[in-house]
Amino acid sequence: MMIEADAGIEAMLQSRLPMPAGDSAVAIIVVDGSKYLMQLRDPIPTIYYPGHWGLFGGAVDSGETPEQAVRRELMEELGFQVTEIAFLTEFNFDLSFIDEPRIYRRYYEVHVTAAEAESFKLTEGSAMDAFAPEALFRLRIAPYDSYALWLHYLRQRPPTR
Repeated sequence: MMIEADAGIEAMLQSRLPMPAGDSAVAIIVVDGSKYLMQLRDPIPTIYYPGHWGLFGGAVDSGETPEQAVRRELMEELGFQVTEIAFLTEFNFDLSFIDEPRIYRRYYEVHVTAAEAESFKLTEGSAMDAFAPEALFRLRIAPYDSYALWLHYLRQRPPTR
């Protein structure tokens, strides 16, 4: 896996193709309350964090709400029609220093059973898998998604006091 990720990063660093930034909406898909379903991003230079693991979701299209976008993306990427979805958090990025607009990445929480997850059909990305937190945080994850996952995990962790 690391060779593929490294090849994707090298291609991204060498590429001069445009990589426009835009608003996005993604799902933290929790499988049976204990694992996180992740997508291995393709190792191509025209996407952010090629060859990294990330969450399912993507761009918010014009005229679309973030919730509509994540529902559409889950249908496109997994053939999954979400019934229940809950807003979790939103990260805002000020990209004015590179003459780009402010953008957001909105995170939603979606719970599924293992049987539901097994029925998903991956149509985008190189692979998908569900990981327990002990394995999840050892992966090469897109940084913003890693932080959102960490916050989600900490929220559910029992207090240590």
